[in-house]
Order: sequence, then structure tokens, then C-alpha cells
Amino acid sequence: MSISASLVKDLREKTGAGMMDCKKALLETNGDFESAVDWLRTKGLAAAAKKAGRVAAEGLTAVCVKGTQGAAIEINSETDFVSRNEIFQNLVKNVAELAVGLDNIDSLKVAKSQSGKSVEEEIANNVATIGENLSLRRMQTLSVKDGVIASYVHNSSAENMGMISVLVALESSGDKAKLMETGKQIAMHVAASRPQTLNKEGVSQDMIQREKDIFTEQSRASGKPDDIIAKMIEGRIRKFLEEIVLLDQVFVMDNKTKISDVISLLAKELGTSVELKSYIRFERGEGIEKEEKNFADEVAAVVGK
Repeated sequence: MSISASLVKDLREKTGAGMMDCKKALLETNGDFESAVDWLRTKGLAAAAKKAGRVAAEGLTAVCVKGTQGAAIEINSETDFVSRNEIFQNLVKNVAELAVGLDNIDSLKVAKSQSGKSVEEEIANNVATIGENLSLRRMQTLSVKDGVIASYVHNSSAENMGMISVLVALESSGDKAKLMETGKQIAMHVAASRPQTLNKEGVSQDMIQREKDIFTEQSRASGKPDDIIAKMIEGRIRKFLEEIVLLDQVFVMDNKTKISDVISLLAKELGTSVELKSYIRFERGEGIEKEEKNFADEVAAVVGK
């Protein structure tokens, strides 16, 4: 079958494998992109699970906390220049404030700002003012009955907005200052460690089976007996979960204590229960590919060649 150059290029960008290896992977998997990723990983030619998707979209993420409620949003723009625009920053700030306490992005889009216009209308007005296409991409909220919502923004462009925005919800009746101190540290950890889920229950069986299949193929290629392979797989899955599950990750502040143990130690210090209830991590543009344009091609298109 014929494999397009663009598909080979996309696979190479995601996995870091060589062009010929990517082409071979796609041929072996009949052009199925995800299967090709797994094929490369099985052959030891890529470490896709640790590769972050290429981030090209611009704009800002932002957080807003009001008491025991918090919200995170992302608004994208065409260029990074806009993220430093005060008009755009004010838009992001206002939308983040409106998001607190809402259920979903649809309710946010119709929420009324102080001007009386909906968020959708405000964004449309800013498109005209700023001169770039703007898009409210996502929002998420969290809350606690009793406890704190801690926040952290990495690569901040203005107060409470920047490249990566994190919220952490700690449920507890304990000392709020102590809770907030630990909550902010965990929020910094989340920004750095990119957990995919709060606990093991949040990991789908399909994801675990996919990892098992890859580990199994890699182990069999080494010629080891099945009973040894089974033990190796068990250890590899345990390590895999420690990499993606927040409560099982090692705290970046000391590189030795699991996040679950950090919570347990805090509960012991406060003399009451503490639960890491939920978290949000938004990274600007993650998962979005911006179209790459060749300047010569653009000029040719303009002049009709």
C-alpha cells in the first residue's frame, strides 16, 4: 500500500523514530497511526508514552478560585504575541471568573459578562478588536465542601494565567494555611509531572492491556521463559502506573515520597483526615497541531502561480 509522506512525518514527530522506521511501521500496520506507534514501541524504536504531543497553538490558560470553588479555562489565539496583549488578558481573566461554579463549557459560552454580553459575544468582539481568530477551547471546575483549592501557573503572562494552569482540591477540616501550603506544592508537582489520572481506578483497562501487549512482545523478543515474562510484565505495569497516576507518583519536592504518602503525613500532622479530591492541569495548546505554512508556497498562492 502507499503511505503518504505527511503521515510518515506526523509519526516521526510523535515518536522521534527515524523516517525509514516510521515508514516501515506504517506499512506493517496498514497505515493505522496508533498501531504504528505501538509497533515502534514494541521494537524499542520509540518511547511514545513519554513523548508529549507537539504543542503549537497559542493563547493562554487561566485559573480562578473563589472560596471552595475553582475553575480553569483555555482560550487560544493564532499567535503568541496576543497572549501579551492586555485586552486579551482581560478577556481571559473575565471568562475564568465567570467559569467558577458552572457545569460545562456550553453554560460558560452563554454566561453574561458585566457588559451584559455573553462570553461568546465578548470573544467575537475581541476577534474584531485584536484582529486574530480566538477560541474558547475548554473549561473545567472543581470544588470541596470543606478544605482548600490551591492553584499554580507556570510561565505566567499575568496574574493567574500563563502556559500551564493547575488547580488542586484538598478536602479537610484541618488548618487551612497548612492545607494551602501543601496544595500549592502538589499543584507545582502536577505541572511538572503531567499525571494522566488521580488514582488507579481512573486508568482504563484498555490502556493497561495495551501496555501489557507491548511489554509482552518486547519481553518475548528477548527469549525469556513465560514465567519470567509474567513477573516482568507485572513489574512494568506497576512502574507504568507510578508514572501516570498522581497518587502513585513520587513527589518532585523530595524525589522519594509518594503523593499518597504526602497526604497521609499531612493528615497525621493536622490530626484529621485529608483527601486529595481532584485536580485540573491545562497546558496551552496541548494536543493541537497548528498548520505549518511554507512562505514560498503562500506567496505563490497569492500571485496565482
